[in-house]
Amino acid sequence: MSSTNKAVVYAALLGNLAIALVKFIAAYITNSSAMLSEAVHSVVDTLNEILLLHGMKKSQQPANSRHPFGYGRELYFWAFIVALLVFALGAIVSIYQGVQHIRYPEEIKNPMVNYAVLGFAIICEGASWFVALKAFRKSKGALGYFAAFRRSKDPTAFTVLFEDTAALIGLFIALIGVYLAHALNMPVLDGVASVMIGAVLAVSACLLARETKGLLMGETADPQLRHNVLHIAQKDPAVLSANGVLTEQMGAHQVIASLSLEFKDHLSADEIESCVNRIESQIKQIHPEIVALFVKPQSQQVWLERMKGRLD
Repeated sequence: MSSTNKAVVYAALLGNLAIALVKFIAAYITNSSAMLSEAVHSVVDTLNEILLLHGMKKSQQPANSRHPFGYGRELYFWAFIVALLVFALGAIVSIYQGVQHIRYPEEIKNPMVNYAVLGFAIICEGASWFVALKAFRKSKGALGYFAAFRRSKDPTAFTVLFEDTAALIGLFIALIGVYLAHALNMPVLDGVASVMIGAVLAVSACLLARETKGLLMGETADPQLRHNVLHIAQKDPAVLSANGVLTEQMGAHQVIASLSLEFKDHLSADEIESCVNRIESQIKQIHPEIVALFVKPQSQQVWLERMKGRLD
């Protein structure tokens, strides 16, 4: 388990728990729909961090006879549940509260309480967001943010960052909504802000669900890993041709790979076995995340025909 990602999740958990309590108290005192939506949002985020920590722990279970490649996809499953919770409990509840407040507007009481709470929440969420951003920037390397999000195989790296970004946007929407509702004496704007917060959560949930669904169903490993596997295999003196490699991401740090090789003629069984052992040893030195490497001897022509059949 990445200690950096674990620290990010814990920071978000503690921050969201404190913020949720303060927001609920403020929503009760001021009668603000936007503040209540923000309180629900923080509760959902707190539950999400708990589920992510559970998924991280479950994904570290060792392989056994029932799960020979380990439990890495436990993390993907719980990350997908998190995306559903953001939509179901966060977005839908916020939109419902906003619509109700638009239909039956109520004047906001003690708006200064809202300002103080929202300011406190922005500071706490900003600190959590900065920790998550720092961890994500470290993991993304030279890639752009969106490209890194699409290629990331560790959902904790981007889920917390997405949650905190959505939370900050929601807080600023709530702040503007409360201010305008009070300044213009139009309490309906407080409900509009709540609906907008729900829309932000819905967009975030859809993006998270799309990415985690792909990971859960099975994606290829990073292209650089596939390149390195082929490069190492092709350099071995017993290999005539490294035809290709198929990979599947089984967890944040767990990959299985199937390598097609054409060996040189007149090699004995012992020589082929030694070749496979050499290749596997060199590959796992560079990519310890490969939990299983399968080598299939076949000619390049056979490989190309089979790959063409897959594409057709």
